[in-house]
Order: sequence, then C-alpha cells, then structure tokens
Amino acid sequence: MPQSAQPNTQQAALWNDVSGKAWVEMQPILDGVLAPFERLVVDAGYPGEGGSVLDIGCGAGATSLAMARRVGNDGRCVGLDISRPLVALATERARLEKVANASFEVGDAQTYAFESAHFDTVVSRFGVMFFDDPVAAFTNIRQAARRGGKLAFVAWRSPVENDFMTTAARAAAPFLPPAPVPDPEAPGQFAFADGAKVKRILEASGWSSIKVEQADVLCQIAFGDLMTYVTRLGPVGAALREVDQATAEKITTVLPGAFAPFMEDGKARFNAACWLVTAAA
Repeated sequence: MPQSAQPNTQQAALWNDVSGKAWVEMQPILDGVLAPFERLVVDAGYPGEGGSVLDIGCGAGATSLAMARRVGNDGRCVGLDISRPLVALATERARLEKVANASFEVGDAQTYAFESAHFDTVVSRFGVMFFDDPVAAFTNIRQAARRGGKLAFVAWRSPVENDFMTTAARAAAPFLPPAPVPDPEAPGQFAFADGAKVKRILEASGWSSIKVEQADVLCQIAFGDLMTYVTRLGPVGAALREVDQATAEKITTVLPGAFAPFMEDGKARFNAACWLVTAAA
C-alpha cells in the first residue's frame, strides 16, 4: 500500500518523537488501563471468522492482535499508525506472540493509498480524533472498506464528563502560564466530544447507518503507574519537560493529593466516558 504526502505534520512529529517513545516505554501500563476498550471495539467490529480488518491508529498493537486472534487463522488484521516506534513495537509483539495474521504499517490514514474495497471492518481504539481534515480522512478510510463493511471505534466524550483525565492538568495549572482556550475543532484527545459533530463528519464522508452511542467504562490503574503516566504523557508530561526543576517539584508534589478522591486500595478507579461509534460503508 503506497502512500502520498501527509498533511498531519504536527501529529507525525509528536508521535515519532517524544509521545511515541513514551508510549513504547509505557505499553504494558497503557494496555492494562485500556483493556476494556479493546474488548468493546473488537466485539463491535468483529466481521466473523475469516474476516479482514483494518485498525486505524493501532498504536502498540493490542487491539489489532486481539482482533487477529478473534478472526482466526483464515482472517487477518492490518494495523496502521503514524508512529514508527509504535509500529515497530507492534510488529515485534506479533512475532513474539506468534500472531501470524496480524501485520502493521506506518502511515497516515487521511492520505494512505489503501487498496479499494479491501476490508470487511475498520476499527479504532482512540485513534481517529487527530486528523487535520477528518472528513477527508474518513472518506479515505471508507474507500478501504468493502461495500456494506463495518466501522467501529471509540472516542472520548467531553472533558467535563472525564474529570479523571483532566485532574493532572487542573492540579498543575497554578504553577504554569495560562493555557490557551482549547479549540474544539482542533485535532486532539477531545476533538470528538460532540457526538452530533461525529455524526456530521461520517455523513459527509459517505458512511451510512451511523450510530453514536454513549459508552461508560470503569477503568483502574495502580497509583505508581498513574504517577508515571501523568508525569510522562499528556499536557502535564509535556509541561514538565519545559519547566525548571523547582516548578517541576511543585507540580509533582501536588499530583498525589489531586488524585486522592479516585484512590482505593492503592488503585485509582474512574469512569471513562466515551462514544462507541458504528457505521456502514
């Protein structure tokens, strides 16, 4: 599958450098936290035994590997991600875990020259909210699916509904310069918070039978893993790479207390508020 030029240059730079490398290092932690969504997406997108599946924004490959096992040896799953470090890890995991019907490629789904009408299902676990032009991206993705093929993905709902996800940023805010007001139309974690917007994007991209349903999933993470996560990834992780040592110490000191309301028996437990989106090509 050859590829044309990528428009998502900022995302490509991010995921091929600091963020991609951090996700590689934290893969076991992240897969553990996101495991419930892996099951949700695989169940929603399962095309049947022997089916062919495309996983957009496959990351370190957990969802791709799970789907490859589900479709069996006569099926296959191809994972696509913009991050070379994550694709390299996913490829190695498939080899080590002996999942021969899973393969991985580096590419931007907005511009990738997919083979037309090739997949029974397209899935994604939090991998589709980052396109500069989501209509162009989902139009291109639709062309990769067979007529009547499935689309199934999860995306975060609003920050207000995901207070756990924004706890670290709120705790760190008093020690950092004022952050610009987020542009709800810009690519990012909460770019699909508006379910009506998601439906409009898919309609404009030629998908049909669109359903945007609320999915609330209980997640948990050990305290030590949580502190590693919030100081390495997300807006606080990015800020800590830029501030002086004294400011960094102030931020890391307040973080445990900020997460105290979520803690029980050494683990943070929280509700993850998402959309489960399904459609047909």
